[in-house]
Parts: sequence; structure tokens; C-alpha cells
Amino acid sequence: KSCQTGKISTAETAVQSHTCQDAAVQTDQREEAAQGFQQEGQVDYTGLLSFLQRVEDAVVKELSKNWKSHAFDGFEVNWKEQNETVLCLHTLSFPEAQQQKLQVTGVSWNTTGAVLACSYGHLDDGDWSTAKSYVCTWNLDRRGLNLQRPDLVMDVPSSVMCLAFHPSQPSLLAGGLFSGELVVWDTSRTEDPVVWRTGMTDDTHTDPVYQVSWVPDGRHRSHTQLWSAAPDGKVLAWHVQDGHLALAGGFTMGAPHLPCSAQLRKLVRGEAAMGVTSLSFSPLDPCVLVVGVEGGSPIKCSTAPVMTALQGLGGCAPGRAPAELIFAPHAGPVYSVSCSPFHNLFLSCGTDGQVHLHSLLQTQPLLSLQLSQQYLFCVRWSPVRPLVFAAAAGEGVVHLFDLEKSSQKPAVSMKQAVGQGPVHCLEFNSRQTQLLAVGDATGTVKVWQLSSDFSEQGPRELNHLEQLASEVMD
Repeated sequence: KSCQTGKISTAETAVQSHTCQDAAVQTDQREEAAQGFQQEGQVDYTGLLSFLQRVEDAVVKELSKNWKSHAFDGFEVNWKEQNETVLCLHTLSFPEAQQQKLQVTGVSWNTTGAVLACSYGHLDDGDWSTAKSYVCTWNLDRRGLNLQRPDLVMDVPSSVMCLAFHPSQPSLLAGGLFSGELVVWDTSRTEDPVVWRTGMTDDTHTDPVYQVSWVPDGRHRSHTQLWSAAPDGKVLAWHVQDGHLALAGGFTMGAPHLPCSAQLRKLVRGEAAMGVTSLSFSPLDPCVLVVGVEGGSPIKCSTAPVMTALQGLGGCAPGRAPAELIFAPHAGPVYSVSCSPFHNLFLSCGTDGQVHLHSLLQTQPLLSLQLSQQYLFCVRWSPVRPLVFAAAAGEGVVHLFDLEKSSQKPAVSMKQAVGQGPVHCLEFNSRQTQLLAVGDATGTVKVWQLSSDFSEQGPRELNHLEQLASEVMD
């Protein structure tokens, strides 16, 4: 029934030749042989039962011990191939925008994680309201991807300052313009993709829109509102009405709308509004948001007291001020804020080159990190790693922090732009968690593939975050 060959002899010479000997055996398929094989394969059920009865107590004891163990709490098995390094996967560009020296002002991933959109414009000082710009999209899963030819190019009559894909409808993309207008495109339509816009009315912003964000409607959770912020001090909510974006609510960050706090009132003089540069809603409570202002202080606000029907924002003030808590200021305007998806924490960064880690419950930062001698333009929490965030620096570098490894220095710093071109925007991919999109002043978008260390949550990581949040700086 089996055959063992003799020892295979080999020989090597100076010309690397060798000889070998092979042997094999092939049995004949006979009915009686097959029957005998089947008989040998029969199970001794009596012996098996006896064995299981003998080991039952020990197995049950070990299973019970494992069931009560917390050794692997928060750990999820990832069956994907492990990546040990951070590398640049794609370098995307639109030659026409680069020829006009347009900068990448915003990037956004759609809800499927496959399509990346980027907006072009100017963040430099100057009147660019009449300068033409573009919004481009690439489907990174598409076969025949052309890194210098977007799948869709949309011409826009004004610089686009920010972008945000809809959280559940993959083709809806919102943008804020330098002119103060908001536009929503349907990227599945190649002809006339504009579906809604605010138009230029008394309700729209009078300054460039620096941030747009889709947020669940507090009254109808199945509906989504589009929020926007601008240096005119307005934080506005929009919904679709009669085929265009209509004002649904909002508030102004100015003295009349702030609580009677000496600390808050110091930020504004008289009736002047505070310039709002950024906003971030808490994923844990859609009524809570943090806004960054030109005065340097992040401010915690609540949308609960804001009235849903406003008449030009002036004739109807909310019954209670939306601003609830002011945080310790940066030494310059705040450019970006980001609320944690896992805890009541947020990050802020600005012109002082610092990142502040704050709890929503106290004014002083838990952590202050000096990352750059130039501006920090954007900061974002990872959607999958509670202790990881990324920051975009004016030196053309993207800093990746892992607070589990170090709370003082970046785990990785990726050189994004050639020379000293600043990095303006970045966005993690919440579906394809190993991807990070980064846009810079040279008109280039790089898609970085993160290592497994940055895209897989480790055991007890949430506990570590909880400990970090409970610390209070002396």
C-alpha cells in the first residue's frame, strides 16, 4: 500500500550539473482494495465517546476561563495583508489647474471609500472671487486609472475653498466657494452636475466659506443638513427646498449671541462678529460642535437653542446663546478643529504651529504639541485608531501621531511637497482605512498607504484613550 524509494543520490561538478534518480508507484484501483480502505477509515465511536468523557471537565474549565478573560477586548482580527511601511500609493494631479498655479484647497472621500474628490482654488490673500477653478474626482478602484486625468472635472466660476461628500449618498458632493455661495454636485451626472446651490441672497455668507459638513438633522435623524462656516461669523444650516438650498437655521458668533462671560466678551468688540474658520460636530452628539475662530480660541457650541427659522439672522435671536464654553487660545487664528469619533475630545491647530488636545469638559488643553515653525493648516483624527491623528504643516510635511507610542513626537513624518510648499488639507478614508489623502499648494494630491500600525485598533486602546481624557494639566 505504500512505497519508499531508496536514497536519492546527487552529484555536483564544477559546471553545476547533477544527476538524480526518481521512483514512483501507481496502485491499481480494485473494488476489494477500495472496500478495505473504507473499512480501515471507520470511526471507533465507543472509543471516541470514552475519550470525550475523560477530557470533558478539563475542556469546559478552559473554555470557561477563556470566556471570562478580557485579554482580547477591543481587538479585531484583520485578515488583510499586513503593511509594515507607509508609502505613497498614488500621486494625482490635474495639469490645467497646475498651469494656472491653483492650489488644492480640500479633499474628501465618498461613502464607499473608492472615489476621491479634490477642490482647486487660492488660499493666498487677494481677490480671487472671479478666478475660475475646478473640482475633480478619481475612482481609485477603476481599471485604467489615469493619475493626471480625473474621471470628472467640474468648472466652477469661483475658487472652491472646501469639500464634503454626503455621508450616505455616494455621488452627492458639497462645496463652499470664495464668493460665499454653497453648491452641491451630483458626480454621477457628467452633464450639468450642479443639483442645488444657495445663490447669492441676504442669507448666504458674505465671506469665503472655509468649512462645510453634513450632519444628521436633530428633528429627523434620517434627514441630513448641510452646515457651513465663514469668517463673516455665521455658522449656518441648509436644507433642500424647492430645488435649491434654503436656510434652515444657524447663528452668528458675535457679542450679542455669546453668554455673559468676560472671557468670551474679550474676543469681540462691540457688535463685531468673530471670524469662524472651521467647525467640527461631535460624532457622539450631533447637537454639539466646536468652532475655530480667528481670535485663536476654539469654542464649544450647541445647536439645541438655535431657532430653526431665522429672518436674515438679525430679526430673530435664539432664546439661549449657542456658545457654551471657550477653550484656552492658540497664539494666532485657529485653522482646523477635529472631534474624536471615540470620545469627547477634540484637536485644534493654527498659525502658531501647535496642536492642542482638548476635552470638551474643560478649558485647558490636555496636551500641547509644537509641531511646526510655520502654520498648521489641518488636523484630523483617525476614524479607526482612537489614538492616531494627522496634521498638515506649512513645511510640506504630514505628521502622523500615535499617542500610544509617544505623546511628544510624531510616529512618522511624510514629506508631501517638493520644496517648501505647504500642505493644506488631508482626509482619512473611513472605509479603506489604510488610505490617507493629502493635498498641497503645488496642486498635487497624494494618496498614502498607511501601515497596519496606523489602520488597526489594538487591544485596550480605548482604555488608554479614557486614561488620557481623564488627565488634567497642572
